[in-house]
Amino acid sequence: MTLDQLAIGREAEIIAVGGQGGLRRRLLDMGLTPRTKVKIRKVAPMGDPIELTLRGYELTLRLEDAKKIEIEEL
Repeated sequence: MTLDQLAIGREAEIIAVGGQGGLRRRLLDMGLTPRTKVKIRKVAPMGDPIELTLRGYELTLRLEDAKKIEIEEL
């Protein structure tokens, strides 16, 4: 399952971060690392972007990037 498929209010743990080069580095730098717990807070009216809570802060992420993050729902 990938992060873009997680329902609002549900919590999951990151298993792997995909992507290549600068994109992968940017995702990791934002705190989206394996074994991190994330929760979907809200989704924009048109469905993109999504707002996540992780490590005590909120992060907005495009669906295109969320598709590269593999998760396991808790």
